[in-house]
Amino acid sequence: MPILKANPQLVDFQNYVKELEVERGFSDQRVNDKCLLLGEEVGELFKAVRKAEGIAVDPQSKVGDIGDELADIFIYLCSIANRYQIDLESAFVNKEQKNSQRTWS
Repeated sequence: MPILKANPQLVDFQNYVKELEVERGFSDQRVNDKCLLLGEEVGELFKAVRKAEGIAVDPQSKVGDIGDELADIFIYLCSIANRYQIDLESAFVNKEQKNSQRTWS
């Protein structure tokens, strides 16, 4: 089982996800599959937020915990980034550099 070190950096999470995918047999899934799974998890997050906000949810449906759904989304995000060898920390910093030049009013 992969071990996530104490006080991990974003790269550590990406490496952890890479290792857990190998261990769990998910490393051969295509990016398309990961994107579809990510979309499903976003839907589950929306359902959990609806419930938390008091918006009607089908009582027969399973509603997850918001934190759990966010963690699932993060795992898929790391997985997709790994498949394209994207360092999420660098991508975030670079995108915020671009965003800082935009007008937000």
